Amino acid sequence: MISVAWAQAGPATGPSLLASLFPLLLIFIVFYFLLIRPQQQKQREHQKMIESLKVHDEVVTTGGLIGRIVQVTDRVLTLEVAPNVRVRVERSYVAARTRPAAPEKSKDKEKDGPK
Repeated sequence: MISVAWAQAGPATGPSLLASLFPLLLIFIVFYFLLIRPQQQKQREHQKMIESLKVHDEVVTTGGLIGRIVQVTDRVLTLEVAPNVRVRVERSYVAARTRPAAPEKSKDKEKDGPK
């Protein structure tokens, strides 16, 4: 009698392929927008900051050194961390710019004086 009941039930059909892949696809989309995309944007901003570094900018390295840039090359920055104490650091190890270089005053404005 049990074999007759199984025979009458017909073929077992599961959920469609799309319905079974939907949760996995949804997890990947959420993972992309919450983790991957923000990390890529942060990396792009850091790269722009590193490329825009110039002399007299004050920076913090990933190791925690705080110093003012005194020399810039393609890959290496020379930081002055104390009077007459200079350290060479690779650009990629700069974590943040704490203070940009002060803008230079034009000499024309200094000659004219305040108006």
